[in-house]
Amino acid sequence: MGVKNQKIKVINHIDELFNQIDISSNRNISFHHHLRNGDYVINYVLDKYKKEKVQGINLFPSAIFPNYSSILDLIKNGQINNITTNYINGPVAEFITHNGLPGKLKMQTHGGRARAIIEGKSEIDIAFIAVPYVNHFGDAVGFLGPNKCGSLGYAIPDSIHAKIKVLVTDNLINIEIPNPEISGENIDYILLVDQIGDTQGIVSGTTEITKNPIGVKIAKNTSILLNELGLIKEGFSFQSGAGGVSLRVTKDVKDIMIKKNIKASFFSGGITKYHVEMLEEGLVEKLYDVQCFDLEAIESLKRNKMHLPISASRYANPENKDQVIKDLDIVILGATEIDYNFNVNVTTDSHQTLIGGSGGHSDTASESKVCIIVSPLIKGRIPVIKDRVTTITTLGKNIDCLVTERGIAINPLRKDLIKKLKNTKLKIYPIQELASIAYGFTNIPKDIVKRDKIIGEVEDRTYEIIDYIYQV
Repeated sequence: MGVKNQKIKVINHIDELFNQIDISSNRNISFHHHLRNGDYVINYVLDKYKKEKVQGINLFPSAIFPNYSSILDLIKNGQINNITTNYINGPVAEFITHNGLPGKLKMQTHGGRARAIIEGKSEIDIAFIAVPYVNHFGDAVGFLGPNKCGSLGYAIPDSIHAKIKVLVTDNLINIEIPNPEISGENIDYILLVDQIGDTQGIVSGTTEITKNPIGVKIAKNTSILLNELGLIKEGFSFQSGAGGVSLRVTKDVKDIMIKKNIKASFFSGGITKYHVEMLEEGLVEKLYDVQCFDLEAIESLKRNKMHLPISASRYANPENKDQVIKDLDIVILGATEIDYNFNVNVTTDSHQTLIGGSGGHSDTASESKVCIIVSPLIKGRIPVIKDRVTTITTLGKNIDCLVTERGIAINPLRKDLIKKLKNTKLKIYPIQELASIAYGFTNIPKDIVKRDKIIGEVEDRTYEIIDYIYQV
């Protein structure tokens, strides 16, 4: 383990590193996904495992993106046994959907992953941590350097609790780094490579406000709902995702804030340029950033002292007394499916194919005072509301409202919200009635889910297994 103010051993080639580490007996390995689809480190490291024909690998990446091709190679070679992650899409997800793993797939939440690592439930032998800016003492930040990725929040638990910690960088400097996200006290090796990734790959998926009329209507309904519930008030806290509808809600909430002349206390989670703009316009005091979704957010981390990078544990570990989201008033989330009991699925599609995972979905739904799901009532000719979701990602007891373009459903458990909306002009329906509106356009869809062979499980942040994933 590294010692403060003592230089960490710098290694110039992965072969040299693996001459010092027995990779055959250290097969529980982790990576982070802050470089998202621009990450080069995962493939670079796992290509070595493939070449050395290491068997029985247990993988703990915080997420899996389409370009992580070496994971698929190792699975096909039979070298990976189990995978524990928070999010998975692309070719790896598709292969596991149809073939499973020799062991199992475990889907965690962001806070649950951090908790499991800290409490030793996920035992990591080697953490390979891509860092764009690190000094010889092993101190590092993610928002500087030629391939900067922003906050390193998901990698911080690994950097402290893995048995062996390896920083992988293309930018080694000789100066002190004040307030490092990763402390050299915990680091064992620095591996120097040509390039850790492509920053442009961070902007994967939509991070633009929707202009689609349906999305605009959903966002308007949501902002009116929040205002009528009295939630948009001085000092409130808020989180929205990076999807187009969620960002439109953020814009509409901003307009209400300006009109009412109020200021929010904090925004949290994955941060985009729209959250940054509100910070710079004085509409919010702080941004708590566990992940940057675009390049503007990365630049803001560098220049604004009230834009704070935080660890996944500080963000959403339920056992962390300083957990940020425990003070969260409002969270806006999406859904692939929602059912009559308000259970939400963002892990699989309606055909049972793996397409995502909880990330912070279940975490924030559990802790926020009001959790709102925003979604079109019909997606690709399939109603978003089902009798039972294909896969439970987030338990219905933690979901408060569903907002669609044709109406709103309130969870019957939230009698307080229903009472506040007694005189609203918004269209409020029982969720079954809202589903019937959709079925009028689509008919009732047939359940095509096969529940024969279990290939994975969905683990809530409490360690409770709340559903299983089945092979297609």
